[in-house]
Amino acid sequence: MARHIVKGDMVKILSGDDRGKVGEVMAVYPSRDKVLVQGVNRVYRHLRPSKKHPQGGRIQKEMPVHISNVLPVDPKDPKAEQATRVGVRINADGSKERIARRSGESLGILRKAR
Repeated sequence: MARHIVKGDMVKILSGDDRGKVGEVMAVYPSRDKVLVQGVNRVYRHLRPSKKHPQGGRIQKEMPVHISNVLPVDPKDPKAEQATRVGVRINADGSKERIARRSGESLGILRKAR
């Protein structure tokens, strides 16, 4: 099943504690329907002392967010940070392209023509 989000997209968070934040997608986990967004859904990981971390401590890291809670940012005006739905356009050569429903701008090629 095709996903509306791919690695490298700028996305806006639609729900949860980080609602309204914008970040770049670092990874997509299709089997779990989750995406990892930079700077969003940060949690603390408590570490016991080890050779790598002699003092132990707490580190912050991002955790995945469900893919239904994010939408791509419209590429026509990225400063406004308007979320847009995604459509698919089939080009004349048979390749598939993701498009922003709000402005009609291209979000990138999904699949090259065979």
